[in-house]
Amino acid sequence: MDAVTPSIQSVVSAGTGVKSVCPYCGVGCGLVAWQDGNRVKIKGDRTHPANFGLLCAKGTTLPDSLEEGRLLYPMMREHLDAPFERATWDQALTRITRHIQKTLAARGPQALCLYGSGQFHTEDYYVASKLFKGFLGTNNFDSNSRMCMSSAVSGYQRSLGSDGPPCSYEDLALAETFLLIGSNTAECHPIIFNRILAHQRRHPDRVRLITADPRRTRTAQQSDLWLGIQPGTDVALLNGMARICLERGWVDQEFVRHHTEGFDKLCQVLEAYAPARVADVCGIEVEQLIRATEWFARSPGSLSLWSMGLNQSTQGVAKVQSLINLHLLTGQISRPGAGPFSLTGQPNAMGGREVGGLANLLPGYRSVLSAQDRQFMEVFWKLPPGSIASQHGLSATEIIEGMESGDIQFLWIAATNPAVSMPDLERSRRAFRQSTLTVVQDAYFPLETADYAHILLPAAQWSEKTGCMTNSERRVSLSEQVRRPPGEAREDWAIFADVGCRLGFGDAFGFSHSAEVFAEFVQTTRDRVCDMHTLSHTRLKTEGPQQWPCIRTDGPGQPRLYTDRVFPTPSGRAQFHGWQCVPPAEQPDAEFPLTLTTGRLYGHWHTLTRTGKIAKLRQMHPGPFLEVHPEDACRLDIEDGEIIRVRSRRGEARIPAKLTSNIRTGTVFMPFHWGNLWGEGMSANTLTHGEIDTISLQPELKACAVRVEKIV
Repeated sequence: MDAVTPSIQSVVSAGTGVKSVCPYCGVGCGLVAWQDGNRVKIKGDRTHPANFGLLCAKGTTLPDSLEEGRLLYPMMREHLDAPFERATWDQALTRITRHIQKTLAARGPQALCLYGSGQFHTEDYYVASKLFKGFLGTNNFDSNSRMCMSSAVSGYQRSLGSDGPPCSYEDLALAETFLLIGSNTAECHPIIFNRILAHQRRHPDRVRLITADPRRTRTAQQSDLWLGIQPGTDVALLNGMARICLERGWVDQEFVRHHTEGFDKLCQVLEAYAPARVADVCGIEVEQLIRATEWFARSPGSLSLWSMGLNQSTQGVAKVQSLINLHLLTGQISRPGAGPFSLTGQPNAMGGREVGGLANLLPGYRSVLSAQDRQFMEVFWKLPPGSIASQHGLSATEIIEGMESGDIQFLWIAATNPAVSMPDLERSRRAFRQSTLTVVQDAYFPLETADYAHILLPAAQWSEKTGCMTNSERRVSLSEQVRRPPGEAREDWAIFADVGCRLGFGDAFGFSHSAEVFAEFVQTTRDRVCDMHTLSHTRLKTEGPQQWPCIRTDGPGQPRLYTDRVFPTPSGRAQFHGWQCVPPAEQPDAEFPLTLTTGRLYGHWHTLTRTGKIAKLRQMHPGPFLEVHPEDACRLDIEDGEIIRVRSRRGEARIPAKLTSNIRTGTVFMPFHWGNLWGEGMSANTLTHGEIDTISLQPELKACAVRVEKIV
């Protein structure tokens, strides 16, 4: 495969425009994009069912991120203390191929590892999964979706029988009660929140918003009821609501009797969650708890929306399943305006789950632990029996452990910046230095993670390649190329395929276009919950975005799952799972008396690789800060705007204090976007720990113990 022409050339002329998808959050907003001289221009796609033309600040400024700080050609160095030197694609890929072959011969496939991204197109994900899990024989392919969505994946699987939100954006205009828990929807998924507010404005007498969050976020400020719970008490809150449903007779007995299992065991767990105790544990009023429960249980349609606040926890799966319990108990599922709705954090986190982009998954919602699933993929990929490893690969935090122990001898990082986003960051950075050979494949340079790379590969990004992404409502959209990539940048899938060919697997990786990749992938979904075997680039281009399951060639996909109330479990019934509330892994004490929680800001995205290049967004959010309640600030003798030191057992940060009563006393908040490129002492993840949920293997990024000090 030849490198692309090393210049930026127009693919789509001004006035014609192509359909595209915003590459930020999981809302999946549709765009129309075109080339105008040397610039790409965009507008919201009024025909796209995710946003109907609306865009947030990040979306509207997206073209401004295309030029500055691009990685234009491959670069290499022999060791991490040497400077990078320009290389050819052949030199870089030859070195990668030889190191993979050497590692396979000396240590076996388990010494190889790939860490990918929810910003991949589905085609990128699929080729990477096929190469590593199929032809290299290692399941050590995880992605940064482990950091944000794996608890939702496990919760859906265990409670409903399969991953996949059962709801649709249509339900945003049909629900009458919204429970927003663990999600600052107004800032993190603003187009979704705007649709909710528009629905409420049309029906002010019957549409209510409930927000459960330790912070009085923008979301909470615009809600009818704010439950300002203590960090980590979500399971207690949800169990308390379920207990009130039992006591008050707000249970859908017919649904529970005929379509669920485990009700009696759940009731035993709920005995310990009397309303008065729950209110005390959560730090809210009993009346608030009862009001929230009544609104949810007695509404014609209740929709819950959640994101990182539930998932990023050592009890992430417990929190997700406790929320699903509430839906099952009240029958608020699989009907218009009702259901548990996970909002994905990245543009194609859902597509990654479909394709097997986590270390425990295979394409088509299959599991690496299932002999039947492995056999299917081996036959599909024309591999000898036993080619796919039968054990989980390494998850994100286990990759760090593997580098520390020396078990990982080759690490390939693509489209993500773990030198900012990993928990317990100083430990992670030390581990990155242990890798024998690290490849970093990205659109941008400099990049914090590039400090730990031996080889840099320039990747094409949004507007420079054609591929598919699946948003939070299971809707698959085609994002078409607008311009040619700059310099020698190439599509991610093409880079993986080139290495596959160089390793001798040319028959399996001889794709000439991303449409061929997608056509192969969708056949792995036939007869699965995520069935999209009828989709193609051509159909998506002519008919527009489609929701899965989409088994018809002459009609749209299915907006809701399990409408027949039959679930893909062995019994066909949804499963109740009762959980006790367990505090976060690290509790405040005399030395570290405050709980730190982290999160996003409206105008920024992940680790600033895109939004940090946009002046308007930098002006909106010029730097990190620490939200502190005035009572805590008074006790610490801290003033608003004062530079303070935040310390945990792992590291420290130095940032301005921001005094606000919109956060609980005893809790502080810091945004996580900034890394070392923006100055020392700005990274929230120097403070966080690496403890994980033992089921989902997702780190607890939402709670750790810290102390705040004046700088003398």
